[in-house]
Amino acid sequence: MASAFLKRLQDGPAIVADGGMGALISSAVPRLRCPEEANLRAPEAVVSLHVSFINAGAELIETNTFGANRRKLAAHFLEDEFERINSTAVRLAREAREVCGREVYIAGSIGPLGDAPSSRKRRELFAEQASVLEGRGADLFMIETFYDLQELVDAVDAARSVSSLPIVALLTFDEGAETIAGVSAREAAERLAGLDVAAIGANHGAGLLTALAALEQMGGDGHALAALPNIGLVSLSGGRVIYPHATPDYFAEFAAHARDLGARVIGGCCGTTPVEIAAIRSALEEERRPRAALSFDERELVVALGEEQRETGLAQALREGEWVVSVQLDPPLGGNNHGLIEVARTLKESGRARFVDLNDNPAGRARMSGLMASVAIERECGIETIPHLTPRDMTRAGLESVLLGAHAEGVRNVLAVTGDPPAAGDYPGSGGVYEVDSIGLTEVIAGLNRGEDVNGRAIDAPTSFFVGVAVNPTADDVELELERFRRKLDAGAKFAMTQIVFDLEYLERFLDRFGGPSPIPLLIGLWPLWSYQLALRVHNEVPGIIVPEPVQEALRDAGADAAKVGMEVARKLYEESRELAAGVYVVAPFRQPLNILDLLDD
Repeated sequence: MASAFLKRLQDGPAIVADGGMGALISSAVPRLRCPEEANLRAPEAVVSLHVSFINAGAELIETNTFGANRRKLAAHFLEDEFERINSTAVRLAREAREVCGREVYIAGSIGPLGDAPSSRKRRELFAEQASVLEGRGADLFMIETFYDLQELVDAVDAARSVSSLPIVALLTFDEGAETIAGVSAREAAERLAGLDVAAIGANHGAGLLTALAALEQMGGDGHALAALPNIGLVSLSGGRVIYPHATPDYFAEFAAHARDLGARVIGGCCGTTPVEIAAIRSALEEERRPRAALSFDERELVVALGEEQRETGLAQALREGEWVVSVQLDPPLGGNNHGLIEVARTLKESGRARFVDLNDNPAGRARMSGLMASVAIERECGIETIPHLTPRDMTRAGLESVLLGAHAEGVRNVLAVTGDPPAAGDYPGSGGVYEVDSIGLTEVIAGLNRGEDVNGRAIDAPTSFFVGVAVNPTADDVELELERFRRKLDAGAKFAMTQIVFDLEYLERFLDRFGGPSPIPLLIGLWPLWSYQLALRVHNEVPGIIVPEPVQEALRDAGADAAKVGMEVARKLYEESRELAAGVYVVAPFRQPLNILDLLDD
């Protein structure tokens, strides 16, 4: 059958492939750990689905093994069933072919690993699966739904190292005919053309037009092409995946276009059923002509009219050597920001603070978003903000999304911080997202400033964020803190804000060990403590902050006048900071934030 498949690719009409096996089997068999488990738990359902696709006109069916590599199965505690799942999948496909009594090609489906082990390890895993699939009677390999071109190359090389069966190599593309890593379909075709594959093409992805756009770029070098797209974009309803209601005629039109673009294998992926496969078969048998021409005009870049790479007030002040003062505020715990707005407005009108910086869920407790609060403050009060942003609560894509929204509203300064873990707040036992840390977040922001998203693809226009980072001169592990500070500088940090300090000798020693003055402007964190109890709690319970014994003793001895002593300590540090830093940020007292004006009164 392998040689017959290759001959058909070269000389015969286009081959009709099947549809979305995994999605349909998951819907048909409840409580599967993964679709491939159905090979063992519900083999009759797998055979029935294969038969339905064959009866609809499929001449090529894929084994139910897309995620059946040992690494993915291990995530579902099925690694011990690796050989049985793969071998049974081929047997079930062969049974379906025998039931129907038709000449049908059986493609051993091999999907990506789902993570990024070493290239050597990847090849071992792919070769292991390919060996089992061929040994049980697959006619070819369908190596599909890869978004990383190098991983696809590794999979092809691995399969070829253990087998001479034909290979169809498929990538998944977005609406711009690019992979998620920014590799165009044309670039992918050039790379794959040098491999020993029978056909290349697109599957999965963002729908039919996306697949056609990829085919248009991949054709031209004589390679056989394949197109097996998703039915379209999906949605969620009550935990269920809902696919769009594409008409059979829509798929028939797709098949006609795909054939004209050089596709020799045409089928479907997620959401496609025997109905759509029957439409493809009819279109090819009837030699349907497309009813409308395709247009692949490149998407125009949206130019932000009137937008320029403007310098923030903070950046300008630091560049010109102006003494910078910011007041740190906590966003409210509720949905009303009126009090916060009034405090910011009063600070602005006082003329004693040019900036306010806003925490992002300090102590891991949910508050109003610091970015959203900053948008409101800048709009209502006209005072520039420095919102803190932590990667604790969002994926990289989510971080990019809120950053772009804040940028559109005029917020430009951002302090990238790792953030307090959720378990430290009101949510014991919970965990954060933390796809990146503060260093990675700095890199994300720097990428946006270069005009690139988190995957290195071009966005509409570069952003103009002024990104800062935190640095802790009183860290328990100073060497680690120094290393992270250097990495933050390399990532693109433009200014830094220290952890709260109560003794500037810690900062002086930190800079000495760093090797000299900071290459970026520093804002020193000050906090006027108002009680001895607060000093004890901060010193003993807050990681990374040291309240020296003399300060604790002074607050203890002051008794009822502790707040005055705390303000005096902060005022002394405020004056001494002028010799070491470009400015300060001061933490506003709890529930009486405007008392901070006493510290700033010149």
